[in-house]
Formats: sequence, C-alpha cells, structure tokens
Amino acid sequence: MDLRFRDAEPTAEERAAVDALLGEPETGWEGGARTEDDLRFAAAPAEERRDQLLPALHAVNDRVGWISEGALDYICRRLGVPPAEAYSVATFYSLLSVEPRPPRVLHVCTDLACQARGADKVRRDVEAQLGPAGTSWQPSPCLGVCERAPAALALQAGEHPTATVYGDADFSDPSSFDWISPEEDTPDVPGVFGDDPVRAAVPQAGDPRLVLLRRVGVVDPASLDDYRATGGYAALRRAFELGPGGVIREVLEAGLVGRGGAAFPTGRKWEATARQFDRPHYLVCNADESEPGTFKDRVVMEGDPYALVEAMTVAGYATGCARGYLYIRGEYPRATRRLEHAIATARARGLLGEDILGQGFAFDIEIRRGAGAYICGEETAIFNSIEGYRGEPRSKPPFPVEKGLFGKPTVVNNVETLVNVLPILEQGAAAYAAVGTGGSTGTKLFCVSGTVQRPGLYELPFGATLGDLLALAGGATGALRAVLLGGAAGAFVRGDELDIPLTFEGTRAAGATLGSGVILVLDDTVELPPFLLRIAEFFRDESCGQCVPCRVGTVRQEEALHRLTKRRSAGDLVLLREVGQAMRDASICGLGQTAWNAVESAIDRLGVFAEEAS
Repeated sequence: MDLRFRDAEPTAEERAAVDALLGEPETGWEGGARTEDDLRFAAAPAEERRDQLLPALHAVNDRVGWISEGALDYICRRLGVPPAEAYSVATFYSLLSVEPRPPRVLHVCTDLACQARGADKVRRDVEAQLGPAGTSWQPSPCLGVCERAPAALALQAGEHPTATVYGDADFSDPSSFDWISPEEDTPDVPGVFGDDPVRAAVPQAGDPRLVLLRRVGVVDPASLDDYRATGGYAALRRAFELGPGGVIREVLEAGLVGRGGAAFPTGRKWEATARQFDRPHYLVCNADESEPGTFKDRVVMEGDPYALVEAMTVAGYATGCARGYLYIRGEYPRATRRLEHAIATARARGLLGEDILGQGFAFDIEIRRGAGAYICGEETAIFNSIEGYRGEPRSKPPFPVEKGLFGKPTVVNNVETLVNVLPILEQGAAAYAAVGTGGSTGTKLFCVSGTVQRPGLYELPFGATLGDLLALAGGATGALRAVLLGGAAGAFVRGDELDIPLTFEGTRAAGATLGSGVILVLDDTVELPPFLLRIAEFFRDESCGQCVPCRVGTVRQEEALHRLTKRRSAGDLVLLREVGQAMRDASICGLGQTAWNAVESAIDRLGVFAEEAS
C-alpha cells in the first residue's frame, strides 16, 4: 500500500529523539538519506514495528514538548504507519500535543479528591499567575496523588526530560512559580509530607500485621538485596517447586479474585490462558489505574517494585508467557523510574531473561508508558494502545484468554492482584483463604482520600466495616456527609451507613460497589451538585467516542446536571435516568456502563436535587 506523506521535515532534535528509540534508518524509504538503490526499488519497514508508535510519540513529546507535523511524518516513515492513523493516535492522549507549546507544562488536578481539598483555589491561583488555561498549564484529570491532594504535575521536555510531582499544592505565592526555570530538576518533590512521600502515603507503615504493604516505607525500594532479605523471591522458588499447574491450583484454592473492580477469579483466568494451544502467550500488567481516587498500585510500585517484578515472573511461569508488558500511567514518573531500575537489576542478577534461577524458564518484562487516557485501564483498550492503535476497547468475545495482545492468548491482571500471588505461595492457599470472608479472601488495599484526617493507603482484611476503616483514618475533618465507594464509577453511601462490610458481596448487598478500593470521604464543606457535575465532566472527557450510547449519553448527562445545578427540574431528573439506563445497557465497555452509577446513587441515596424539583 502506498502511504501519502506530507513531506514535512523533522528538526534535528526530533529526528534524534526518534532515532534514539528506533535506531538509524536503513533506507531512504524510512527517512534516511536517499541512495541509488532506493531509486531502483521500494522497501517498507516490517509491519510488526507498529507497536513502537506510542513510544516514538513519547520520545518526541519528551524531547521537544510537542509533536510537529514533520516529527509525525518521520515517525510514520520509520514505522510504515499511515499519517492519518498516527495523527488519530497522537490526539487520543491528553499528555501528548500536536500543537506548539512550551517545553514545560503544568498539569493541575481538578478531579474528585483534589476538588474536595481545594483544587478550585489552586486553579484560580495558577490562572492568576499564568493566565487562562492553554499552553503553559492545563486542568488535568486525577493524577493518582490523592493522599496529597490538591496535586499538580510539571513536565519538562528536553534531552533529559523531568517530571515534578507537587503534593498539597499551593501556588498562591508567585515565588512558587520558580518551576518555570528550565534548570530546575527536582523529580520527587515531597510537599509537606517530609523526605519520604511513599512512606507518608501508608499511615500503617511498619505494622507487622501488614501483608501487601509490609515492605513499603520500611525496605529500600532500590535494593534487591534488601528485598530478598525480607522474603523476596521465596514465592518464585516455591512456584518452581509446584510447577505451573500447581501454582494455578494454589491461586484457585486461595479464592483470589481481581482487585481492579470486576472481581473475576484470577485462577480461572490463568487456567484458561495456560490451556490455549496458540503461542506465544502474553502477560499484561495493568498499572494504568486512572480511576479518580485510586493510588494503591502507584504506592506499591514506588515502595516495593521488586514485588511486582517477582509476581509478574510467577504469573508468566504459571501461564506459559515468555514476555510480560507492564503498562503504566504516564502520570507516574517515580513509579516508572523505580520499576525501570528494578527490572534492569533483576535482569542483571539472573532473575529475568534466560534460564531464571537455573530452572530453564525464560521471561522478561517490557515497560510501556500510557499517555493520559482513562479508557486504557480497560483490558482490551490496553492491547490497542500497546499495538499502536487508539486506545479503544474491543468487543468481546473473543476474550483476551483466547485472542488478546497481538491476537494471542493473554492474561491481564492489575498490580494489586498480582502481588497477592506472593503471600499465597509463601503461606499456602489454606492460610491465605483463612483471612477475610468466604467470598472475599485475603486482605484489601483501600485508598482513603477527601476530607479525612489521615488520607493514605490502608490495608485491612476483607470483612472490616467502613466505620473501622474511617476510624483508622481519623474520621472526617467535619460532619460526615457521604462516602463515595469505588471512585467516579462507584456509588455514594450516607454518613450513617458505616456498618457496611468492606467485601465484594457486602458492598453489593448494600447497593454499592467496592470497585478498586476508593474510599472518598466528603464532609459538610463539600457541595454535592458541583461534585456530581465534575464526575459527569470526567466521563464526557474520557469517553473514547467509539459507541453512541456512551459518546452521546455522557454529554447529555453533563448537560442535564448543568441545568440541575441552576434550577431543579423533574424533567431533567427523568432524562438523567433514561440516559443513564441507556448507557448502562448498551455501551461497549465499563466506562459507559458505569458513568451513571455515582449520579444515580447521589439522587436516590443522598437526595441530591430532591428539593424544589418541579
């Protein structure tokens, strides 16, 4: 197929960024210097290089700050991708830009946890200093720093790009804007939480009863020796003793279910993938936790990266995968750096690569960075993103265990699910299942944020009540109004419903959802109508637009809520219900199916908009 290029030339800097990733072009057809041979015959790059499209877009965006027409054209020549398709991918992600902008851009979080803790003031302060949102700063959906809300992220492009995370952000003082200086290089700003923001994110740090978080804030996350000294890689050795089938049997008997919200039995997913004759098999770790209010996977990756590397290796061994892809949020710079270091160290020490621990098993991990798209947390949207397409969900069936990444059998688990496999193998399935309840075994990570005394990541056995958790977190800062369970896709419960057991079955019986473990506390200082409007804006912005119920329904939902915040109308309440039901019944993926959940629960359970509706 002939590809139509615009013949725009990249700058030397843009060319260098792409070549550093892909290597020097071999022919003029790939953007190199034309030779006599190039005039005699046409050559095209191999089709399988399409999966390098997102990394190449990142390379240019990181180097220059935006992706010009010349840079996009050069990337397309190198990879054999039609420019129109590459443009559709580049414009899909919020962290990438195809319009000129400064090398340094500030992303100010305006999502739920930050909104509850003063994000509107931060936004006004930034606007007073830098002018209207546009090129130098822009509002951002959840940055996954909810325990330090309000938050911001400054991205600095250049030969050595940096990312600066601001927790407890305060930009009221003009001197705060020293970040504009290109010489600044402070990638791990701790805010008011001291020198170790990772330890500060876990108020229980050091508690001997912790399981998944027992190393976070206690062990040096950069040290493989420290990790092994605290039991690291005992689970992998146990896996080799049991064999692939034995590992899957342990996971099944432990009753482990997915911790991302769907709660599908992990052992069944692994078993179905392992039985597929089609090869190769792939493992994908979903570390793109973009649900507003969720930060558990980030804390685990920052505080205990080797645990995830070991857990992915165990999963690869059990399911017959030789390669694993770790798809991580683009907004997680510290977690990305720490995992890059952990993977390189494990590889150098014989714990990744060929013949791991002398067992004849080969497995390796490749990190792929997302670029700001909530929908890529959906398991099939991840496949499209990795393969170099727009991150849109695929219709099912076929299911990933049959045809997933690159059309091959694929197992997808999130970070929390995978690290649960380690205590299962260390303790044994029976001991693991003895904790929690019959339908929800083990412990669970809860992301507590909002107007609460001690926000942070907590670990409790399944079966503890919502009241138990809030007591551990010090309670609300004011009179408790409501709690949002499960994030933007979850549901509200009232302040007097604290006896709800925090289990999958318990929250379901209460008409709520545990979801990914979001516990967003709202006291009486938070106005609920604007809060609901922000949820609707979030889903409108994050809808991929592939299916009509979601593409149109999220807009209609936002419009109705805009009207309701100004004037109560029974007609708009009826419209909201009709639109919400249509999205729930007919949307392709979970985004549209759950976009109405929180709004519905606020209306029915909290009585929002009940007064004066006519």
